Amino acid sequence: MIIVMKSNYTPQQLEGVVSVVKSRGLTPHITYGVGTAIVAAVGEFHVPSLDEFEVLDGVESVKRISQPYKLGSRQVHPENSVFPIDGFTIGGDDIALIAGPCSVESRSQILETAHAVREAGANALRGGVFKPRTSPYSFQGLGEEGLEYLAEAREQTGMPMVVEIMSQTQLDVMLKYVDVFQVGARNMQNFNLLRALGETRKTILLKRGLSATIEELLMSAEYILAGGNTQVILCERGIRTFETATRNTTDINAIPVLKQLTHLPVVLDPSHATGHVDFVAAIARAGIAAGADGLIVEVHPEPSKAVSDGKQSLKPEAFAAMVKQVKAIAEVMGRRVAPIKKPVTAGW
Repeated sequence: MIIVMKSNYTPQQLEGVVSVVKSRGLTPHITYGVGTAIVAAVGEFHVPSLDEFEVLDGVESVKRISQPYKLGSRQVHPENSVFPIDGFTIGGDDIALIAGPCSVESRSQILETAHAVREAGANALRGGVFKPRTSPYSFQGLGEEGLEYLAEAREQTGMPMVVEIMSQTQLDVMLKYVDVFQVGARNMQNFNLLRALGETRKTILLKRGLSATIEELLMSAEYILAGGNTQVILCERGIRTFETATRNTTDINAIPVLKQLTHLPVVLDPSHATGHVDFVAAIARAGIAAGADGLIVEVHPEPSKAVSDGKQSLKPEAFAAMVKQVKAIAEVMGRRVAPIKKPVTAGW
């Protein structure tokens, strides 16, 4: 249920409401708005009547949360969630650009790519070091060595790093390096991993599963939010359908639908959504026009030599051209691409 406090509530009254919520076996989550506060009381315990909460001092109104995803709902948090990620914000008027290779292959490759995408306007660097591959014989990633290369790229460019985590066993080593944890499509319903990430206070980029519904994506996000981690980004990356002309089918509908249902930021991955370099820029433009808060794009200096996903990776010059198009569309939508705030250090 949602308990809305009066505009003139006192800290003592809010504390009293929280105490009653806890006494009923529910977990309180407080959202502070303009001139008021909202207490979301969630849990499995059934509250037969809202009357006992409506009469508490300082309470304006009480109502039940209609959606199964409680903390991600706009009922609980009417305004967009906006939070910082080391030099830029996501979820507001600014559009974030995350770019980099599917896999970190070498020090020179990731440093070259990092400088190229930053110069083109990227705000954050993506790169995989533990790779979920269909074949066990395919390249599985460099592990901690790759994290060290990414950390060096961050030091030189000022861009935070976005890295996919596949298992709870990787969490301890990755916490030392990673700014944003990416949960891939195959792990969207790895609930033990989601619970573990909910206990961190790192930003989580949660990708939609290959055949997951929008509600299932939001319920997965709820696992992270329920752990107290409010910095969750949702990512549409295409879903599996009968169509084979592209790698996946881009669900552009998901962007405005999610923006209506949830306060969480929503980004689009046009690389995995299409699987082909010829279509990435077009779908990126469509995503921004549909209201996406950012893009995550695969970029490689030599896609023909990439160990993974070369077919869908833009060359740096193609990414730069795409950024210009995205900026133009963002302006039409009354938004802008997030500016780069950190200077580049020497060393490249």
